[in-house]
Amino acid sequence: MSSIDNFKNEFFGIGIQNGKTPENLGVLWRSAQNLGASFIFTIGNRYAKQASDTHNAVKAMPYFHYETFDDFYNNLPKGARLVGVELTEEANALETFNHPRRCVYLLGAEDHGLTKKAIEQSHHLVKFKSQLSLNVSVAGSIVMYDRGINKPRS
Repeated sequence: MSSIDNFKNEFFGIGIQNGKTPENLGVLWRSAQNLGASFIFTIGNRYAKQASDTHNAVKAMPYFHYETFDDFYNNLPKGARLVGVELTEEANALETFNHPRRCVYLLGAEDHGLTKKAIEQSHHLVKFKSQLSLNVSVAGSIVMYDRGINKPRS
């Protein structure tokens, strides 16, 4: 299989569970479009177009909305791994994490993080070297950038 074939078999999506501020969502969508996401999504809260999404990513790439985590989880793309981004003891350090070839990154609400169910059902959890949590759009952008640099994929 050539490296082109490997690239064709890779994709990722990114989204937020119960996001708190629509401005953060707009910034995340702009980063997702710039950093190669295949799709974007929300679970729970839904927001209209945001001024911070200056590239209008919601019209340029597939956007999905799920009312509940179960609805989202039951509709994960076949073969995709769920990667939760959460500051927990069990989470792997992003710096050494091998991103799955096909995955969906899930970020939590700015004030409460991921739900217990989302943490339990994630195939992988990743965290940053920081003592405090990061802004959700910043955290998502860092994850996507890390995926894009030449790291091996599992």
